[in-house]
Amino acid sequence: MSGMPSAPRTARALARAELTRQILDRASVQMAEVGPAALSVRQIARDLEMASSAVYRYFPSRDALLTALLIRAFDDLGEAVEHGDASAARDDLRGRWTGLAQGLRTWAVAHPHEYALTYGSPVPGYAAPQDTIDSATRVSRALLALILDAQEAGCSPGAPTRAPKKQELASIAPVRTFVGGELDEIYAVRGLMAWATLFGNISLELFGHMFKGVLDYEAHYHTLVEQLADDLGL
Repeated sequence: MSGMPSAPRTARALARAELTRQILDRASVQMAEVGPAALSVRQIARDLEMASSAVYRYFPSRDALLTALLIRAFDDLGEAVEHGDASAARDDLRGRWTGLAQGLRTWAVAHPHEYALTYGSPVPGYAAPQDTIDSATRVSRALLALILDAQEAGCSPGAPTRAPKKQELASIAPVRTFVGGELDEIYAVRGLMAWATLFGNISLELFGHMFKGVLDYEAHYHTLVEQLADDLGL
């Protein structure tokens, strides 16, 4: 019946959830040590002093373990970004943008190996299944929803933007309707540019490509976020 409280979780379910968490935590440590391609379910079992057959009942393969790690990382990042977005009033578009962008970088800096798994080089021999899509798109949904809110509030990009050609409009058609209402052509292009700029800057920072070129990453990122807010007309 609707409105009824859900049944309490059984001791077995709680134990399974706890063991799943322990396996994933140990997998995260191992991933930081050897990289995702070398992730070993058998080694995780040894580290946890468990029979490998017991761990395989939870994660039957390395790919299953990688999928679970991906989903957890994407959800953690999505939650951080959504929390940043929610830190400002709904009509404070610039505040929401700043919170969203800061939530993104703060999580990435605190979880560099998880960031590398989600937004770094593909793991050889692994293809992420459909199960990861909902979690993987949480950040883009938050960003596009904010831009759609800005459009509906009467905002428009503050920076000159080239009119997209027919081929570009065809290529970004899914993005324009991803969060319900249709984004204006120019806003869709600007939104994608902003998305790529945030992730590009964070990747350059975390993968060491700005070392000794940018001396204060936080200050530089703040400037970039503010400039993008201007460009988006927030």
